[in-house]
Amino acid sequence: MESLGPDHGAQPLKRLSNRLIMTGLMLAMALAAMDGTIVATAIPTIVHDLGGFSLFPWVFSIYLLVQAVMVPIYGKLADLFGRKPMLMAGSVIFLVGSALSGLSGSMVELIVFRGVQGIGAAAIIPIATTIVGDLFGIQERAKMQGYLSSVWGISAVIGPAIGGFLVEYASWHWIFYINVPIGIAALLVIGRYLHETVTPRSHHIDTGGAALLLAGTGALVLGLLEAGVGWHWISWPSAGIFALSAVSLIVFYFYEAKTSEPILPVWVFHNRFIALANAGSLVVGVVSMGLSSYLPIFVQSGLGSTPLVAGFALAAMSIGWPVASGFSGTLYLRIGFRGTALIGSAVMIAASAGFLLLTLHSAPWQVAIDSLLMGAGLGLNSTSLLVGVQSMVEWNQRGVVTGSNMFTRTLGSTVGVAVFGTLVNTFLLRWLHSAPAAVARQLPAGLNVAALTSGGPVGKLTAAVVLYVRQGLYGGIRQIFWALLLVSVVAAVLEWRLPRQVSRPGEEGTSS
Repeated sequence: MESLGPDHGAQPLKRLSNRLIMTGLMLAMALAAMDGTIVATAIPTIVHDLGGFSLFPWVFSIYLLVQAVMVPIYGKLADLFGRKPMLMAGSVIFLVGSALSGLSGSMVELIVFRGVQGIGAAAIIPIATTIVGDLFGIQERAKMQGYLSSVWGISAVIGPAIGGFLVEYASWHWIFYINVPIGIAALLVIGRYLHETVTPRSHHIDTGGAALLLAGTGALVLGLLEAGVGWHWISWPSAGIFALSAVSLIVFYFYEAKTSEPILPVWVFHNRFIALANAGSLVVGVVSMGLSSYLPIFVQSGLGSTPLVAGFALAAMSIGWPVASGFSGTLYLRIGFRGTALIGSAVMIAASAGFLLLTLHSAPWQVAIDSLLMGAGLGLNSTSLLVGVQSMVEWNQRGVVTGSNMFTRTLGSTVGVAVFGTLVNTFLLRWLHSAPAAVARQLPAGLNVAALTSGGPVGKLTAAVVLYVRQGLYGGIRQIFWALLLVSVVAAVLEWRLPRQVSRPGEEGTSS
């Protein structure tokens, strides 16, 4: 049995109990990984069945929004009460949310239950990653993080195959039930083999900070998703919702500076390396989830492929990510965290340019190559930045800095889905409003027409109408490809400003 604590930060993976712990962590990670690939693959069919195309970004946004708020809370709780109880509690909540999502009969129900899933998922990835940081030293950490990341690659292959099969031959509801046996297995292994030593002390839970963070980020996402669709960008609702977001986040910052045990301590914003690394992780979140949300729709609606083909095109990104993540350790030990992250951003820029070259006549394999390349860039970026911030603090702060890094990545995913949803919805509304008279007479009201070309039969719509709508979807998603290029350049600029030299407690400094 392994006991986690301050003296276990540099132990290699040699004993059987360590291997079993890693197996349990990988099973837990598989919950989030499998969910991401399956839901992204099935979302066109879900939209077709439940309607509400303009609402579907909330299926991702609510999940990510709750995650963003809860990740730093779990990070703090993991430092206070231990990694194991928080990881197991989050896994149980995730399983409950999965079962409820599978029972959804409307888009609103699905959105609510995805929020429950998000509460649980917020514990899984950061705490599993933190435990790896506890068990292994800097030279082994990237390898172990690569093992965790490999779960995403395996899930990327298995998830779309299972999801595509269930969508085409059973029902999309079953894509959520697949989490249950994986989650039970993870709970059994972690409960049996993971042990830790935590020094008891009095605790204060920062509920005020959590409420302010939820209000600020929630208002921001609501404004980004609904402006231009539910109301005009320049309007009192837009002004009010963005003002609420700004005030809440400003008050949150000063509140965290004064509270005794903040969920997101302000010193992580003042440390140059951690602040810039977290900003880079925010970009990773923007790119990864934005692409995951809309690439399946592009492949299915734009290229006319099946859900299974769309899933495998997206799966390529999840394959490239863990491969590059495992290789990043070799790189950052030679050229530092900064150099490794910069190479990752360069690869992301190249992948974004490749997406911009795609047309309605491109083959799915061309999409997969760009997706694989983007995954490689994200893997180099995410691992070097995460290991970098973990390596700069002691054991009792590692949960907080890991939580802050995961928070910014999840916040980036949340904002990315919202912004990309706005880009697509705004473009598509303009496109439909300017439709030729012969096409306009056959169009259903609003954006629901997009649901008719996002999976399943197209009903009585003529070929001309379907083609027109698909051209609109392609035009909207092309805006996303331009946004991917822009934020990849922003990542490179941020990482260029990272310090070249960093010092780490108890370990030798290296160039970064």
